Amino acid sequence: MRKGQSSNQKIIDLVRASPAARVKVAVTDIDGVLRGKYIHKEKFLSAVDAGFGFCNVVFGWDMGDQCYDNATWTGWHTGFPDALAKIDLNTFRRVPWDDNVPFFLADFVDGKDQPSPVCPRQLLKKVLARGAKKGFKVLAGVEYEWFNFRETSQSLAAKNYTQPETITPGMFGYSLIRASQNQPFFKALMEEMPQFGIPIEGLHTETGPGVYEAAILYSEALEAADRAVLFKTAAKEIGHRFGIMPSFMAKWNAQYPGCSGHVHQSLSDGKANLFYDAKSPRRMSKLFESYLAGQLHCLQDIQVFFAPTINSYKRLVDGFWAPVKATWGMDNRTASLRVIAGSSKSTRIETRCPGADTNAYLAVAACIAAGLYGIEKGLKLTTAPLEGDSAKASRIPRLPRNLMEATANLKKSKIARELFGEEFVDHYVKTREWEWRQFQDAVTDWELKRYFEII
Repeated sequence: MRKGQSSNQKIIDLVRASPAARVKVAVTDIDGVLRGKYIHKEKFLSAVDAGFGFCNVVFGWDMGDQCYDNATWTGWHTGFPDALAKIDLNTFRRVPWDDNVPFFLADFVDGKDQPSPVCPRQLLKKVLARGAKKGFKVLAGVEYEWFNFRETSQSLAAKNYTQPETITPGMFGYSLIRASQNQPFFKALMEEMPQFGIPIEGLHTETGPGVYEAAILYSEALEAADRAVLFKTAAKEIGHRFGIMPSFMAKWNAQYPGCSGHVHQSLSDGKANLFYDAKSPRRMSKLFESYLAGQLHCLQDIQVFFAPTINSYKRLVDGFWAPVKATWGMDNRTASLRVIAGSSKSTRIETRCPGADTNAYLAVAACIAAGLYGIEKGLKLTTAPLEGDSAKASRIPRLPRNLMEATANLKKSKIARELFGEEFVDHYVKTREWEWRQFQDAVTDWELKRYFEII
């Protein structure tokens, strides 16, 4: 919930009274990686109104800190100056595993104190403002699957990132036995995440060795994305304490299902769920149908927000749960868009395309923007809900099969440029083209095994 001026003053007073001399502040880069630093309490208090400088290289390099050579928004040609980051007091938390140090997220603004066009969190706020003008409050919740390994950064590097040891063996979904075998870690996730402002609705083992799934309690969409971004870093920090390394890579091993980052959404007018209609045979309002139609219509164009890495597309294969076509169904977990038509409280859409490797701000923004587009254009559902395995729907074309194809779709999309802005789309396209080039230049273990001896 957004806080008023008096609440902001209370937060400032709490920080001032904190025994900690430091405050932790963070932003996310284009890939959704949390980047931050500690600042002295006095510096924080002086930055509350004026903001503070944060090197804009966070939008000019990839997740390996390699600077893009094709970006125009920032780069060597600009000298990587500071950008102005404004602290969002509404994001106040304390980090329970770090001496309860105060923690805040920040947004980037430009030289005119306007939202930075390439800041992912600002992009989501822009999309939400578009919905708010129509009287919509967007509720959302993210759920993640991720694998856990008995590794450290050093041990994994020493193995050249091969044959990591999972914390448990075998395929054992919903296993109480497997959960109890790492009970201290499991308990810490359930108890410390809520203390950090990330309430966990459910946590269980999934199908695969050492894989968990967590459902983060729904909230207003900006808060939901904040929780999702923070969850991944928090899981890694908590896991380190137990000698466990969580990985949110979309697919680390071809033998096992990949890791999803599903996004649940509904629209409210502040009182009622606007997706619910008790008189409809499917309990779906016409508004809901248009929102769903918007996502179906835009899916080919926005897929790169749901599958942003080279590895993302290794998850999107037949027979491993992840959806590969623009389909929808009633409570059908093989479809890209799963309609959950329950009560007035629970009726919602689950967008199942995103992987756990997404930038949550961009994934949530893409879902909502596409849905709002469907409402604005009055789009109708022209297909019936699919039953059974949606991957076998022969008449429906496949979604992009690799990062370059998905990036090309975004680059030429007039709809995406309307929804997200020319500057953001151009910058994001450059970053994905860079990522593709890095892969094209790499020599993989697959190539070594296939060609080294035989050819």
